[in-house]
Amino acid sequence: MSFQRREFLRATGAAFAALAASGCMRGYAPARAATGAAGYGDLISDPAGIIDLPQGFTYRILSSLGDVMNDGGRVPDNADGMGCFDLGNGKWALVRNHELSPGEDNGGATGLAFDTTGPDRVPLPGGTTTIVLDAATLAVERQYRSLSGTIRNCAGGVTPWGSWLSCEENVSRAGGRIGQDHGWVFEVPASATGPVNPVPLKAMGRFNHEAAAVDPATGIVYLTEDRDDGLLYRFLPAVKGQLAQGGRLQALVLGATRDTRNWNSATVRTGQELAVSWVDLDDVEAPNDDLRQRGAAAGAAIFARGEGIWMGEKELYFACTSGGVAKLGQIFRLRLDGGAERLELFFESSAPDQFNYGDNLTVAPNGHLIVCEDQYTDDAVNYLRGITPEGTAYPFGRLRLKTELAGACYSPHGRTLFVNVFSPTKTLAITGPWLA
Repeated sequence: MSFQRREFLRATGAAFAALAASGCMRGYAPARAATGAAGYGDLISDPAGIIDLPQGFTYRILSSLGDVMNDGGRVPDNADGMGCFDLGNGKWALVRNHELSPGEDNGGATGLAFDTTGPDRVPLPGGTTTIVLDAATLAVERQYRSLSGTIRNCAGGVTPWGSWLSCEENVSRAGGRIGQDHGWVFEVPASATGPVNPVPLKAMGRFNHEAAAVDPATGIVYLTEDRDDGLLYRFLPAVKGQLAQGGRLQALVLGATRDTRNWNSATVRTGQELAVSWVDLDDVEAPNDDLRQRGAAAGAAIFARGEGIWMGEKELYFACTSGGVAKLGQIFRLRLDGGAERLELFFESSAPDQFNYGDNLTVAPNGHLIVCEDQYTDDAVNYLRGITPEGTAYPFGRLRLKTELAGACYSPHGRTLFVNVFSPTKTLAITGPWLA
């Protein structure tokens, strides 16, 4: 990805290396002792009833459910993970997942498809759409299907070579309404101008995929699994940057610490660092959907619903949606520098108004982490949450609709935050006075 990476990472600050957000803190307890005020002040009520933001911030709607796209299809629903790419010549691309299952509307998708259904062999509705923007004005120049025929494309991740890894959060087997096994990762070049040839990257494992992050130094891909007893995986490609050439899949091991969830007891403490090793996995296409059980039996650590993941500079962060003593969410930091990898429990929520079911996460230029909440209880209100380098959680945005926010990602210059309203699909561009 031509992300102007060096400039972007320098701006994030050494303490947090490359994870960020912004927000407003008043009335929200820190996960650790705060070192000072964080964020932008109170959230201002949105007269349109979509998202409340701090003073000085505005949003525009770039794309909505049912909009007619340039390929003749319609914008599908359930917009989830998303990445932003610099295409050059003053153009950016947003590649956006759609977490759709068989029987849901595919938006009129036609053409190349991984799998089809029904007597007319209609493409399955999951996949990606791409939005091409004018970088100066944020005007939408075109949007179209870029991956078709998959199931529940939840999250994914950007690659340093300019593509989006779209991950299926589904392990359906061929038979009945569908013709293929599912549970794969697919690669979508940001420069694709229509549906890509949908090649499943089977060496990256068949499981309930959530998100992916690539270490630009090594080309290793780190993968989360949205299961109560999920693992953290890494894929060592045979050829750096050429994932379709195959490679080796491993799961993270923490020695005697086998369960990081803290559900029954606080096994892992906030700020505690644990030595990391990795165990090789076999039969990674896992026809019995037992990859995580076999990995755990070989010593791999268990995580509570691994979801969003983002690569920083020599470190990455990932969210565990229901982890922690209060089962409200955890965020782990995996340090990759110095040759000896360490895993740290960076943040664990103790109250719903602090942090409630974090999902997708990303980086802002001021060195904070920003996380999309994914809580669907009757009285839940989902927020964009910021977390400072010191571990202070605060809200940056409050969603006024009864759905979730997803796919948060920053523009290459770091001055625009893109985020999806899950359903009905809306893709927003947020701008304002970001902290340096």
